[in-house]
Amino acid sequence: MPHPLDELNVSDHPLSQSEKDFMDTNGYLSLGQLLSPGLLNALRERIDELTNQEGDNGGSELYDSKHIRHPKETGVHRLANLANKGSIFDTLYTHPKLLATVRHTLGTEFKLSSLNFRAAKPNRGLQKLHVDWHEAVSPGAYRVCNSIWLLDDFSVANGATRLVPGTHLCGKMPDEEMEDPLQSHPQEIILEAPAGTAVVFNSHVWHGGTTNQTEQPRRAIHSYFCRRDEPQQTPQQKFIQQDILDRIPNAARWLLNV
Repeated sequence: MPHPLDELNVSDHPLSQSEKDFMDTNGYLSLGQLLSPGLLNALRERIDELTNQEGDNGGSELYDSKHIRHPKETGVHRLANLANKGSIFDTLYTHPKLLATVRHTLGTEFKLSSLNFRAAKPNRGLQKLHVDWHEAVSPGAYRVCNSIWLLDDFSVANGATRLVPGTHLCGKMPDEEMEDPLQSHPQEIILEAPAGTAVVFNSHVWHGGTTNQTEQPRRAIHSYFCRRDEPQQTPQQKFIQQDILDRIPNAARWLLNV
């Protein structure tokens, strides 16, 4: 039987050797502008609609999860469980180039952990440098991999994500090496790129949001993956809706673990 990733055409969108080398060395990889202008505008409209509908309850599916170890983040707009909130979000966790990059990082046996939206509000959004795992891991023993779909241009001014290339290889957490992980790291870079871009990063690389110094929220969607033997941030067996199951192919069900 074909692997579900093959059914999602991942083998037709392989990483080049230079892309693999860059991801392995630096811990992140830009896939370029994968979102068409039409899809990008439609995503913005749907996000704005959900943000207005859910208000202060936005992201409750994420923060109510027993697997989340941190309190609700202030200074941001949040939405969670987007896999259940419209077919428009399907490509953000099934795009073959995205999955090819995740496969390169985690191997073939992974699943979607969560599909969430985060928008740093004006003058807010700064995060400590952190990893998306509870402990440091040895190089190659990776458990999680994240991606950012840019709904706005990312710039230094609007609080784009920072990361420290190569730190997924150091086997240490930021607070073991830094006196204050809120401060800048001498080797950090800022992910500046145009709206519609997708960036995949090894979740064991040190990263965090920066302060949005503009008057508009800086919007992005994160499709976050984990090994299949790890719990999901958003357990889809709890949240999945029947109309979603009826609509998506078996390979997407496999990715959602339903």
